[in-house]
Amino acid sequence: MSPEDPDGVEPGAGAGRAPAARPFKAALVADGVPFTSFEVPDVRAEFERLRGLGVRFTQEPVDMGGFTTAVLDDTCGNLLMIASH
Repeated sequence: MSPEDPDGVEPGAGAGRAPAARPFKAALVADGVPFTSFEVPDVRAEFERLRGLGVRFTQEPVDMGGFTTAVLDDTCGNLLMIASH
């Protein structure tokens, strides 16, 4: 969520509050599995920008052979991946 729009988009928030979803979300986080991913033009630049804003990453940028990924904690109980080619 953005400090400029605290009532804005919150990925998976509604579904994550359902009792049946809690164990699923907890298992994903415990295993380090992202809930979803977003393509960005440059993972390393976006990593630096977001980290400068206080975002906590659980995986720093990693070259996966043809694309780069990083994983962040969205503070709503989800891990999100950013990726670029």
